[in-house]
Amino acid sequence: MQRTFLAIVLLAFAGLTGLALWQHGYWGIFQPLLQSSAGAQVFADLAIALGLFLVWMFHDARTSGRNPWPWLAVTLALGSFGPLMYLLTGKRALGAA
Repeated sequence: MQRTFLAIVLLAFAGLTGLALWQHGYWGIFQPLLQSSAGAQVFADLAIALGLFLVWMFHDARTSGRNPWPWLAVTLALGSFGPLMYLLTGKRALGAA
């Protein structure tokens, strides 16, 4: 169930990202974030959240025997795609209870 949800989120996010890239280009995505304090706050929030996830992902990957470096590189280059793909491809069952 959670993998299905992650796959849906990843596909929807990929569609939105593709549309934004097509309409504005890679750097155009960041322009609105740098034009106001509200945009800067959203950008800072995203950077903090992804930074926390990078630390968690590094430790989790090492603990579970996965190579963390590809996931860290994808996250730094493509943002939330890295964490979404990391969670989607994890060896452990998500939310197994």
